[in-house]
Amino acid sequence: MNSEGEISMIENKTYKTNYKIEDPSIVKTDLLESLPYAYKSKRSIDIIIKQPEYTSVCPMTGLPDNGCITIKYQPDETIVELKSLKYYLLQFRNVGMFYEHVVNKILDDLVQVLKPLRMEVTGEFTPRGGVSSIATAVYEKE
Repeated sequence: MNSEGEISMIENKTYKTNYKIEDPSIVKTDLLESLPYAYKSKRSIDIIIKQPEYTSVCPMTGLPDNGCITIKYQPDETIVELKSLKYYLLQFRNVGMFYEHVVNKILDDLVQVLKPLRMEVTGEFTPRGGVSSIATAVYEKE
């Protein structure tokens, strides 16, 4: 209340975020380690890996993007060491990337390191503003 007994309204404020949005170039593949797939001569295998706590940031606002990254692949000669994959994915934490670019970057990096027979990377991202998004990128060895 002001001195005249009137209720004063709170002024709307504009908040500026000071988040540092990292460039995708900071994500390095040298963290990824491969291991020999010991059963290559016996049989093919389908491997499914889920990272349900994936985070990066919106490249426009710097606000967090969350989702589940699912990696499905058929190895040729090597498989991914899971702890190295975890640390690789953690690099995205402050990186500003659109969903469609995230799944393609992860696919390209894993294919480069593992050289699988087939690989599919899917990102199922938490809804924002009532809109959910699922993006999938696929690689098949020729």
